[in-house]
Amino acid sequence: MQAPTSADLLNEPVVQQALEQAWNDSLPGDPLRRHEEGGWIYKDNTTGNLVVRRASAGAQASLDLSAPPMVPGAVMVATFHTHPNPSAEGWEPGPSSADVQLAWLLGVPFLIRADDGIHATGPASRRGGLTGGPGYPP
Repeated sequence: MQAPTSADLLNEPVVQQALEQAWNDSLPGDPLRRHEEGGWIYKDNTTGNLVVRRASAGAQASLDLSAPPMVPGAVMVATFHTHPNPSAEGWEPGPSSADVQLAWLLGVPFLIRADDGIHATGPASRRGGLTGGPGYPP
């Protein structure tokens, strides 16, 4: 099995649902309580099914995705998070420079839901395919 590309992932209902749920949970319409939400996407080595795990809620403009949980029999293939701050207020809806750098460093696509839609950054698919450990690729 090959690692899915960010385009493949964005066509999967489980990923679409995870992005929309994270978006709603990030409270984009509440200026005082909006915050980043997100998590990790895994591919089950046996079934090929995608599995989503959520991270703890983040701050207004940050989210810690440094410690993905281990999912038995699965390999992490991407991360996802929200940018709930409005572009109309001058916030950048797309990937920040930190998002771009981290995605390339960590070796998986980053999927980002913002007020103008969904963005992807980093490699097109997990570096090294489905080889290596279950977390970020070596």
